Amino acid sequence: MYPISITGTGVALREFVRDDTDGILAVYGDPVVTKHLSFEPRSRDQVAATLDNVIEAATKQPRTEYSLAVVSVESGEVIGFGRLAVDAQHPGQSSGQLGFALRADRWGRGLGTETVRLLLRLGFQELGLYRLWGARSPDNAVSAKLMTRLGMVEEGRIRGHIRVRGAWRDSVVHSILQDEW
Repeated sequence: MYPISITGTGVALREFVRDDTDGILAVYGDPVVTKHLSFEPRSRDQVAATLDNVIEAATKQPRTEYSLAVVSVESGEVIGFGRLAVDAQHPGQSSGQLGFALRADRWGRGLGTETVRLLLRLGFQELGLYRLWGARSPDNAVSAKLMTRLGMVEEGRIRGHIRVRGAWRDSVVHSILQDEW
């Protein structure tokens, strides 16, 4: 499915273009934003390379990666990154993983909740998936509340899941099934 464009009241999801590099650098280059992510702050060159890969992956068939720009409906500017990855390792299982990050100056306005709602809509309504899940840092209480508020159930902890900033970190998994949405 290409191109993707889903609009909510405060944010919209759309395909990335190369001109989005600076908008995503404001997310992926910020140590405050990346504190709970699975990587350290990225440089402009690293962000540009990431976007090149995302843009290329968007047109592959079958499409399994839906990395999308989170755009302010009001201003049209890129304020974040949303991702839904269909589980390609288990074809026919109808599962996908969600993730997102927003610029720090947009936190606390409900835009993260709306972003995840739009990703759930993409997964369940547009792609017909059965199960969607996301992983968060155990220290990210805001994401825990957001996922719970949207009906996602905390399933458990993956110990020593990722190595970031020179140390192993656990992840906490939340999921929601199509009939719970």
